[in-house]
Amino acid sequence: MAIRSTHWIAAIVVGTLYIPALADCGACPAHSEARVTHGCSHAKESTCGGMTAEVGSTAPDFALKDLNGKTYKLSDLRGHVVVLEWVNHECPFTNRVAKNGTIRRTMEKFAGKPVVWLGIDSSHFSEVKRDKIRRWSEDNQVDYPILLDAPGEVGKAYNAKTTPHVFVIDQNGKLAYQGALDNDPYGNKENDRNYVEEAVSALLNGSTVAAASNKSYGCSVKYATN
Repeated sequence: MAIRSTHWIAAIVVGTLYIPALADCGACPAHSEARVTHGCSHAKESTCGGMTAEVGSTAPDFALKDLNGKTYKLSDLRGHVVVLEWVNHECPFTNRVAKNGTIRRTMEKFAGKPVVWLGIDSSHFSEVKRDKIRRWSEDNQVDYPILLDAPGEVGKAYNAKTTPHVFVIDQNGKLAYQGALDNDPYGNKENDRNYVEEAVSALLNGSTVAAASNKSYGCSVKYATN
């Protein structure tokens, strides 16, 4: 009986070693159940809290304050195409698209049209570094609001992974595009493709966004871990 029990226990241990590891969505706090749930990054709902963004569905509403304390609520912007760009002033990719004017040139193409561009900083240190972010925005002529999301709740609702990670919301409040700003992560292509410009243009023309989703590039969003 002792030998049989030993074999039985060994079989359980060996079998346990071959259980596939659960996928880590990477967007939730380390202690949360969602972090070890298959497909968290693609699910409509997450134990991170509430609905998560999905192309074709209504974008999660939010109310965040900018560097000057003004509140911006997404649902108040219905009727506009809204571009959300996740930013981090310490990230070289965020700095590149700010310093070389990529964002500014894209915005200028839609000047006078119902398009709103908002930056969101979900870095856990964004509140305490408010003054540094303000100086960075002034130095780089970032003339659109930077909204602070230090708890990371909005970032996780959108499953924002990188800085930059861009989301384009249509006039009816539905998410129409998510992914990279362009196909030029290092700014060294002569003929780059600006995905966000394409998405915004399509929505203003009443067309469907052709490339509605792709993988973003940049630094990881520096979410709080507790």
